[in-house]
Amino acid sequence: MRLVRFNDDRLGLLTDDGIVDVTDRLGLETNDPLREYATRNLDASEFSDADADYDRGEVRIESPVRRPGKVIAAPLNYENHVEEALADKDIVTQEWFTIEDKGYFLKAPSSVAGPEDGIEVPFSDRRVDHEIELAFVMGEDVKDIDSDDVWDAILGYTILLDVSVRGDQDRSNRKSYDTFTIIGPCVATPDEIDDPHDLEMELQLNGETRQQENTGEMIYSCADIVEYASIGATIEAGDVITTGTPEGVSAITGGDTIDAEIESVGSMVVDVTERDLSFEDVDVEKSQLNE
Repeated sequence: MRLVRFNDDRLGLLTDDGIVDVTDRLGLETNDPLREYATRNLDASEFSDADADYDRGEVRIESPVRRPGKVIAAPLNYENHVEEALADKDIVTQEWFTIEDKGYFLKAPSSVAGPEDGIEVPFSDRRVDHEIELAFVMGEDVKDIDSDDVWDAILGYTILLDVSVRGDQDRSNRKSYDTFTIIGPCVATPDEIDDPHDLEMELQLNGETRQQENTGEMIYSCADIVEYASIGATIEAGDVITTGTPEGVSAITGGDTIDAEIESVGSMVVDVTERDLSFEDVDVEKSQLNE
């Protein structure tokens, strides 16, 4: 199955003929229907052969999860991106580190947006890069889980664009601006994926291929990341885990168009706009606590 959230609060199955609306069929009541679907451990497969209720072109495709509890991200998880980052001090301003060294980082749930929302670059004077990643949505709560058991807890796989302002700020700062976590267009359940570590992914910027890699080149697997993260935190149904980007990251500006595709998962087109704001003009004054 390929699950999609559309028109704000509807959950559907994406088929060759269009979208089957399963919201009422499953008794979903919240404005975050995929998260509710995961939490309630529902199964929409019985509606896979139903007639489409909508053509894909007549609905607005949203991020599959409206507001995940957590977006857990793996840094520097492809060898070729490690080499690229070390050679470009705009990307990494310190020595290389691994997930084992410093762990994962978190992105603000408010940064999540769908492909049709587009990316808004906040600053005209700071480099902002695209990063294509395979991500997945958790289907159940897990804690202290062994990597071998992770696979049964995954609801499905999706495409994630991890947009990043370059600079010295903490990763969670630079990667948490509004629209900096584009997720979509669907969540492909594990029965659609032969092997999540053997998928071709490609990102084109304005029609030119910038990133192209097989997910088999990850340093730490999907299951490794969940096992590590679950040591310190309960990973909840509806949380989004993203697995890092390969080499080829580059700057984006207003007017750009990104085409992102992952084999067996889907594809999406994302437009980029830009705010007329200078980072150098941002002035944060300290309050005088003792006055």
